[in-house]
Amino acid sequence: MELSLSKLTAADWQAIWLTIKLCSYTTLILLVIATPIASWLASGHSKLRIAVQAIVALPLVLPPTVLGFYMLMLLGPHGAVGGTLQSLGLSHLAFSFTGILIASVVYSLPFAVQPLLQAFRDMGRRPLEVAASLGANKLDRFFTITLPLCRGGFIVATTLSFAHTLGEFGVILMLGGSIPGETRVLSVLIYDYAEAMDYAAAHTLSLGMLIAAFIVLSLVYTAQRRFSLVRL
Repeated sequence: MELSLSKLTAADWQAIWLTIKLCSYTTLILLVIATPIASWLASGHSKLRIAVQAIVALPLVLPPTVLGFYMLMLLGPHGAVGGTLQSLGLSHLAFSFTGILIASVVYSLPFAVQPLLQAFRDMGRRPLEVAASLGANKLDRFFTITLPLCRGGFIVATTLSFAHTLGEFGVILMLGGSIPGETRVLSVLIYDYAEAMDYAAAHTLSLGMLIAAFIVLSLVYTAQRRFSLVRL
């Protein structure tokens, strides 16, 4: 069998678009959230750092179904968040795009935090202290010092977050199910095809994801090699 875009159905393209949308939104949100967390972990001396690092890293060791189950309990109609939303006349977040987006951010958080944490540690505090002594405010220091010196970490964090979200399955299936146009992303659609014994369709989409994952990982390793050479 070989990859043929002409064989893709409207449902396939819908799942592809939804997957790209989920990966993009998740990556952007993660960069906003992970940057201050990684900066605090790299420079802070609080006793809470170990606890925060452990919480951030939990998705690395927890089975996706466990995380998905607790996200379902939290965001569902009887959960703390979902139940509160319903009491306000709003809809709960289970089986919705917003719900799987929140779950994706939680699930991929360590893949954004860890590269940024390493980059901030490699940079050290000295460049920021010198810039501060010259009158640069926090925003100036971030765009003129942190971002250029840690660009390799940001590139790796971006690509890893996108790639990890692309391959999500258990968390999304537990929390979102397989609703066309809402929660049925590529990984779930492949599962649906395999369950229906439509192996040709499953192969076409799986091969496409395999190629995409290879390209993303190649970009990650290229970025790591390039910026490590620059530091040397």
